[in-house]
Amino acid sequence: MRQKNISIFTIIILVCSITLPCFANTEENVYVWSDDVVEDTASEVADENTLNLESGSAILIEQTTGQVLYNHNAHEQLRPASVTKIMSILLIMEQIEKGALSYDDQIPCSETAAAMGGSQIWLDTTESLSVEEMLKAICVVSANDCVVAMAEYIAGTQEAFVQMMNDKAKELGMNDTVFKNCHGIDEDGHITSSYDIALMSKELLNKYPEITKYTTIWMDSLRGGKSELVNTNKLVRNYEGATGLKTGSTSLALYNLSASATRNGLSLIAVIMKAPTTKIRFAEAQKLLDYGFSTYTFREFGEKDQVVTNVKINKGLETDVDLKFNNTVGVLLKKGEDKNIEQEIQLNENISAPITEGQKLGEVRYVMEGETLATCDLVATKNIDKVNLFSMTKSICYNWVNLLRY
Repeated sequence: MRQKNISIFTIIILVCSITLPCFANTEENVYVWSDDVVEDTASEVADENTLNLESGSAILIEQTTGQVLYNHNAHEQLRPASVTKIMSILLIMEQIEKGALSYDDQIPCSETAAAMGGSQIWLDTTESLSVEEMLKAICVVSANDCVVAMAEYIAGTQEAFVQMMNDKAKELGMNDTVFKNCHGIDEDGHITSSYDIALMSKELLNKYPEITKYTTIWMDSLRGGKSELVNTNKLVRNYEGATGLKTGSTSLALYNLSASATRNGLSLIAVIMKAPTTKIRFAEAQKLLDYGFSTYTFREFGEKDQVVTNVKINKGLETDVDLKFNNTVGVLLKKGEDKNIEQEIQLNENISAPITEGQKLGEVRYVMEGETLATCDLVATKNIDKVNLFSMTKSICYNWVNLLRY
């Protein structure tokens, strides 16, 4: 009974002693930080053609970072042929992502699309196919009629769609590229480079990995089995880990290919342009990919949204918050060099509420022998409101009631 008669003043003092620690960061966190500058992972390697490629131009990049692993005349402007369609596919996927297009939408065939010639599935002006069927035909057999039909449906005219292609190329830094059409049939001034093809291939695969649902098809059919499809990219059938991507050939362009593959967490893109024969095109793409997989490894340090550490919060309704990776973080290394890598974390000083989910509160850096390999932002996993008079009063009353129970 004596405890029940305790004074209000004493209770408030006791409650405050319980609740006030949330206003102060009582634990000091000390972290090591390196001042090294992260090098540009997209910087190119010397053009020495040590693999003795016969093709006019070639490049090998790591898909996630874009780091160039092999370069042979990578900026030479050449005719892309149907490898052009990688950009067309990228824009189609963007429209789906925006909600302006769905896989079930029915796409009509205009007279222009039906008259395209070259590789096609012989669309008729009286029929329509779904976006999914169109994508399958474009990715597997490089159907010119389907890509033109899609371009007209999305932009109104092929010319307007080509403008979208060039705008996107500029956005991606494809400085060697000018598109004149959406299909790749030879046209004066329609040019790109193996470097630029690698850039748009990387964008498509990283941003829309679901496209490999179509680019990895070896054989399929459309129109209830009336149209048989066999992939023009032979690596899809016989190269381990192949994920696509697109072939192209004309009498002027010769034989082109953007070939992608993933093994043991390492994703590579090999681009071949102006190969003298189709056999050499596939052989040299495979040679590039083999070189990449035998020489390099991708060391992943953590996945996006993975919790890394915890930090104290000043003046918050909660005293701490978990921090997570803002993105998947990793680094490309030569095999055998992925040892003695240290994780270094720096947190912002005097972190105070309010905190917003996704707010950057620190960084993590991975260092090997003094060299920074990779960095990633650490962000809050949830919102934390700031303590105010109302929340403080509520907390005091809650603790007061609990105190009087005993």
